[in-house]
Amino acid sequence: MRWMWIDRIAELDKGRRCVAVKNVSLAEEHLHDHFPAAQERRALPVHPATLIIEGFAQTAGILVGHARDFKEKVILAKIGKATFSRDVTAGQTLFFTAELERIDDTGASTHGTIEVIDQTDVVSNTAAPRQPVGEITMMFSHIDRNMQGLDFPDRNFVFTDQFFDLLHNSGIEI
Repeated sequence: MRWMWIDRIAELDKGRRCVAVKNVSLAEEHLHDHFPAAQERRALPVHPATLIIEGFAQTAGILVGHARDFKEKVILAKIGKATFSRDVTAGQTLFFTAELERIDDTGASTHGTIEVIDQTDVVSNTAAPRQPVGEITMMFSHIDRNMQGLDFPDRNFVFTDQFFDLLHNSGIEI
């Protein structure tokens, strides 16, 4: 299974807001487990809410890391709230919008929304409106400051080359 749950950064406003995009494809293995066909129903390939939360965490984590030029190791400390109003299925595109509420030496708090565009009506060739999927609040910790005395690697194991490649491929230079 891959680690990245976002495909592109659509917007990154330093210290304020980050918008990321995730295209949900039937080629993703996890969709076939949620939920496979049974005798009484057809398969229902649903993108799990846990992976939606992870996609938002990556989006918000990039926002928090970018606010301090990726000099600190940022980890998810707490999910304050995560509510969902609908399922996400193959052929849909997720939009994660994270906004920074607070940041200081100990960490940061973020709030945001998840929206979806249903790509099933591609024949009309019109922009589909975004529809709400959920809302999330998260807190992040700067672990080098909060967990002093513990031995962490010097390298930033949170923001790996994979994250920097994602930023670069999204047209964002660090």
